[in-house]
Parts: sequence; structure tokens; C-alpha cells
Amino acid sequence: MWSSRERVLTVTARMVPRLVRHPVWQAGGPRDGAGQGVLLVPGFGFGDWSLRLLRSWLTARGYRSLGTRTGLNLGCTATLVDRVERRLEHLACVTGRRVIVVGQSRGGWLARIAAVRRPDLVRGLAMLSSPVLDPLGVHPRGVELARTLVRASGWGVPGLLDADCLDGDCYRTNSALLRAPLPRQVPAVSVFSRRDAVVPWWLCQDPCADCVEVGSSHMEMGLDPEVYALLGERFARWSADPRPTPFSVR
Repeated sequence: MWSSRERVLTVTARMVPRLVRHPVWQAGGPRDGAGQGVLLVPGFGFGDWSLRLLRSWLTARGYRSLGTRTGLNLGCTATLVDRVERRLEHLACVTGRRVIVVGQSRGGWLARIAAVRRPDLVRGLAMLSSPVLDPLGVHPRGVELARTLVRASGWGVPGLLDADCLDGDCYRTNSALLRAPLPRQVPAVSVFSRRDAVVPWWLCQDPCADCVEVGSSHMEMGLDPEVYALLGERFARWSADPRPTPFSVR
């Protein structure tokens, strides 16, 4: 969000051709996913469109993938987690089984909170460059942007973070959920990079997840063939688990 539009376009122009030429783009087929649901949660300041290529890649491999419809993910944490849960319930009902969730940056820790609250809906969790140990420990420009949104919310602009999200009950409640261990039935992977200039890599070291290092930057991670290969392997493994996966709708 705090990167210039030119930077976003430059990264996209460089990474997309590399991704679609890579063998991982053509690997696998529609039987891989066998209808397994995957919910994609975008990062702070980015909508579902930012994960469109990943969604297309998953769909071509037989996964039933959906976005969260949470706009630009700039809103109250509690509100966004509620929306993620509703989408999880919807996708679980459609597919008849628990859902794999993949989130980038803020989307990853929102997904983690949802998994802690509703493990009955989550088959597996993938977090891409997500500062689960301290969401406010990111680059200072990101924190300043969050505080700017809080001020705008105080002026009456709807749909944004408010002060409660940074130091009130919303912050305390969701910080506690982030610190909570993931349920044992929810396998997780946290993908991080030491080249990440937005989220310090050590904030991604979730003690309940397999932590895997890649070479891409923060903005490149959602277009990195290495990340796609990792997700493909994990998702196939989680989808193939023969154990029953009951879920409930509240």
C-alpha cells in the first residue's frame, strides 16, 4: 500500500512473465485439487484482484478457490475476521469439507485468527510474509499509514481501522488470538523472506507453523514460482488426507 504505483507495476511486469514461463505454471491438472476449497485473503491495501493469478492457477488444478470480498483490507480487524469466517462457512458448505486458507501479509494473520476461532472450518493454513508475532512491527511507513486511517475513521470515513484496532479491546482480543497456539488439526506453513523490506522476517516465525524461507521480496511473494511450488505441494498433501473432516455452521 505504501509502495508507489510505479513500483507495483514494475514488480508485476517482471514477475508475471517469469511465473507463466516457469514449469510450475503448467504442472499438475484438474484432478489435483479434486474440488478442495481454498480461500484467498489479500494483504493490507490490496483486494482480491492481487491474488487473481494464484486463484486462476489453483482453479486450473481442480481447487474451488474464492476471494474474501473484504475490499482493500483496510477495515477493523474484528470486522474483517468475521467476514473471513463467513466466507469460510460458505465455501465449506459448497464443497462439503473444511477449507484451505492462504493469506498474504495482513491477510495471513487475519486467516490465522479465523483458524484459531474456527478450526472446524480450516483444513490447512498458508501465511505469506505475515507478521503474526507483531502486526505493528512492520516498516514504520506501514504503521504510519495505519494511524492515518485511524484518524480518517475518527473524522467519519467508514470502513477503516479505528483506534480500538491499535490499542483498544479489538487490539487486545485479536493479539491474544494471534498468540494462541493453532489447533493441532490445522497444519500451517509460514513463508518468509530475508529480502522483505516491509515485514521483518523474524515476525513471520510462527511457532505453530513450518517456517519456510524463499528469496522473493514482500511484493514479489504472491507471484514467485518457488512459492507456487511450495503451495502446490502443501495443498495436495492437505487435500489428500484421508481422515474425516467434519465442520459446523453457526
